[in-house]
Amino acid sequence: MHFVEKKPEQKRIDFVHKLSSKKILRFPGAYNPLTAKLIEEIGYDGIYVSGGVMSNDLGYPDIGLTTLKDVSVRSNQIARVSNLPTIVDIDTGFKSCEETIKTFEKFGIAAVHIEDQIERKRCGHLDNKELISKEEMIKKIKKCVNSRKDPNFKIIARSDAKNVEGLEKMIERCKSYIEAGADIIFPEALKDEKEFEIVRKSLNCYLLANMTEFGKSKLLNYKELENLGLNIVIYPVTTQRLAMKSVEDGLRAIFADGHQNNIIDKMQTRKRLYDLVDYEKYNSLDEKIYNFNTDGHE
Repeated sequence: MHFVEKKPEQKRIDFVHKLSSKKILRFPGAYNPLTAKLIEEIGYDGIYVSGGVMSNDLGYPDIGLTTLKDVSVRSNQIARVSNLPTIVDIDTGFKSCEETIKTFEKFGIAAVHIEDQIERKRCGHLDNKELISKEEMIKKIKKCVNSRKDPNFKIIARSDAKNVEGLEKMIERCKSYIEAGADIIFPEALKDEKEFEIVRKSLNCYLLANMTEFGKSKLLNYKELENLGLNIVIYPVTTQRLAMKSVEDGLRAIFADGHQNNIIDKMQTRKRLYDLVDYEKYNSLDEKIYNFNTDGHE
């Protein structure tokens, strides 16, 4: 119904092919399906679904309160409207790594990342994080790898150890995660170019960089990251932050002014929305029912 041409299996194949190129892949976060459609239209390489954003969208802090159902259902809704591959944050794997992997693979996701924090985790850019042991994380990764059916469904291991145990210990952990079968490594909260460079030289695998705003990492241009040897960059909360700032400003203006006439120019037009949701394409399904003409709607 969404005029998406590619099946999940093809999206995963596309992701694998893109990874093998020397170009860095850009994955902005989508907090809803409409944003995913916009990400594809603009020309990005893929879509990212942040666990923190899913928590925030439900009105929770990012401390492990969301469930497998919360995240998987929303991720499926986001992934199914686009031809792009989708990466999803599965926090610490929820209650069962096996069930989690089977669910996300069934729901059409291209890759997931699992982290080495305790179950009651916290945002990767906050202090005082607690980790599970390296051995426990290795077991989780092996369970994830053994639970997938499609080898093109990628398992990403995220390590939050840098600000807990130090950079060297984090690299040691990541090496063991690769040996356990992780396809991609996500070293969370690296500080700057130097730390990215050290990690790149130390690990022989695909690497993911997190360019989240207001965090511990210096915000680098994607070309800088590409030159440092990074393979994927995510912008996890950016679209939600942009949206919520605009919504808050608009609501305050309406509350103060009593009307929305002063902020109309800040809004997406009806015409633009209709274009984005492919309104008139639905005419091709059944012209007796779908006979829309959106001309003249601003």
